[in-house]
Amino acid sequence: MEKITSFTINHLKLLPGIYVSRKDYVDNSTITTFDLRITRPNFEPVMNTAEVHTIEHLAATFLRNHSEFGSKTIYFGPMGCRTGFYLLLSGDYSSKDIVPLIKELFEFIRDYKDDVPGASAKDCGNYLDMNLNMANYIANKYLKEVIDNIDDSRLIYPED
Repeated sequence: MEKITSFTINHLKLLPGIYVSRKDYVDNSTITTFDLRITRPNFEPVMNTAEVHTIEHLAATFLRNHSEFGSKTIYFGPMGCRTGFYLLLSGDYSSKDIVPLIKELFEFIRDYKDDVPGASAKDCGNYLDMNLNMANYIANKYLKEVIDNIDDSRLIYPED
């Protein structure tokens, strides 16, 4: 079997950032998949499931309610390795195009203090596995260490 594209990225050189993972074409539409890398793979500890789950609930709710990107949001969810998230948007975008959106998203997560949307037995299959304080912390760290001074080293996948 041929390796899928995401397994051809050198994860030993990959820094936290915002990367275009792939572009798919459905009929006349482009779907851009973004790799929102939160921790440095194989160097930093991965995120625990509780904060990943919380970020997923907050981000999906925020994005689907966003005035500009709500109707363009296809999916937001965690990577199995727990080092980041995938964001799929309808449209042909570069990483730079969505920096303002990601900044707004992670400021929302950093500052969020209310009940986590969908965190109930009726709405979620694992509603007890949430950690809002750690989600706030991770969002703040991502903003300070990555988003606030982002450059091409964190917007374009590293060469192998």
